[in-house]
Amino acid sequence: MNEHRNSGLWDRAVRNLRGAWDKIARSDSELLPTSLSPELSDADRVKLVGQMQACLEGRGGEVSARARAAALGHAYLALNDRGRRRFMETMANEFGPERGAVDAAVEALRGAADDEARQLAEKDLKAALVAPRVRLLTQFNGLPEGVKFLVDRRAELLAYAHESTALKELEQDLKSLLASWFDVGFLELRQITWQAPAALLEKLAAYEAVHAITGWEDLKHRLAPDRRCFAYFHPRMPDEPLIFVWVALVDGIAGNIQELLDAKALLVDAEAADSAVFYSISNAQTGLRGINFGDFLIKRVVDSLCKELPALKTFATLSPIPGFRKWLTETEEAEGSLLTDAEAQSLEDALGHSGLSGLSEILSDRGWRNNEILVEAAKQPLMRLCAHYLLEERRPGGTTLDSVAHFHLSNGARMDRLNWLADTSRNGIEQSAGLMMNYRYRLGDIEKNHEAYRGGGEITASSAVRGLLKVKDRQ
Repeated sequence: MNEHRNSGLWDRAVRNLRGAWDKIARSDSELLPTSLSPELSDADRVKLVGQMQACLEGRGGEVSARARAAALGHAYLALNDRGRRRFMETMANEFGPERGAVDAAVEALRGAADDEARQLAEKDLKAALVAPRVRLLTQFNGLPEGVKFLVDRRAELLAYAHESTALKELEQDLKSLLASWFDVGFLELRQITWQAPAALLEKLAAYEAVHAITGWEDLKHRLAPDRRCFAYFHPRMPDEPLIFVWVALVDGIAGNIQELLDAKALLVDAEAADSAVFYSISNAQTGLRGINFGDFLIKRVVDSLCKELPALKTFATLSPIPGFRKWLTETEEAEGSLLTDAEAQSLEDALGHSGLSGLSEILSDRGWRNNEILVEAAKQPLMRLCAHYLLEERRPGGTTLDSVAHFHLSNGARMDRLNWLADTSRNGIEQSAGLMMNYRYRLGDIEKNHEAYRGGGEITASSAVRGLLKVKDRQ
């Protein structure tokens, strides 16, 4: 359903953008949008290079330059998928750094006789290293929806940039450009309510990446009086959420997502609630992947909630563990070093054979969670192995292997409680074996936890979570 929504939003946005940019292009009486074949034929690629060069030359002043950029963007939007890819290949290959100018600047720097000459040579080298395509991309910044256009172009590039050095360099140029524009200091945190424009609410439903929104009634429930939604926005993309978080105001820390999302559950008095549970965080713009503006997002939301609802004492998440099942599957070959004797015996009694292959057999049965024998056999090994996965398995840089855990630990949270059969949806079982983690945010510890994790990979976890590892030590 989300895929259908995304497709509809994209088609509508393209139609609106083409219309707006066509008007800008035609505002210069001497300029008409270039007509290119949908697949961008070889002959049209020659025409495209000329159009790009004209944009870089900037003849006719600011108005003409803006019209040329609009015409170039309009031409891109009229292409099909193959044509758009060839468009980006043309920009990558034909408008990279001028190697001769770079070599000359390097030689001048090497031969600088004094500080003044060195400063001049450094300036020239910096200028030579800026590819003309960067200046081309920057021109879109001045167009309506131009920043969003570039964000979407990087999303497309990420899919195939690895295929050539020039395309990878173009993707990195675009990433650097966007990173400079999307500094967290430029972003605005806004609360979204049911009274928000329908177009914005539709985007929330389309971009939700953790717990799919099934329709308008579901969305309305998630924006009920005992719920909150906050999102970051950029001034040049005021109607496009960048990242957003859903919050439930409850009594005590929630440990089951189906109960939390139940539209039939009784409303909680928001003024009297003692806990705020963050149950979903979604990055809405694929083109901003790798550009960090999520750090301390939750801290800002916590600050906002504290001002609105002073009765709140506890701030925690109910988070998926999306990499656990994948890791478990890949680790089957090392099963002898992971299971205790008692766990292996329990699996053998339930299934007739033991080992991680036994766990996999249980998890492959969609109805296993309704079988008391299988649930009892799987609970201890899955809980302990998940704790091991979160606390012990690391990336080369020392950070935790799980992406969601990494996000919350980077934001200054601690691992507080691992919940059994907390998400029994198909996705929850397939990704996390039904397990979910409560990450807790203590206001006085956020900065300390953040520095400990980002500085040395130290994971802050409760004794209950760490105690799950000790089960094996006692065997």
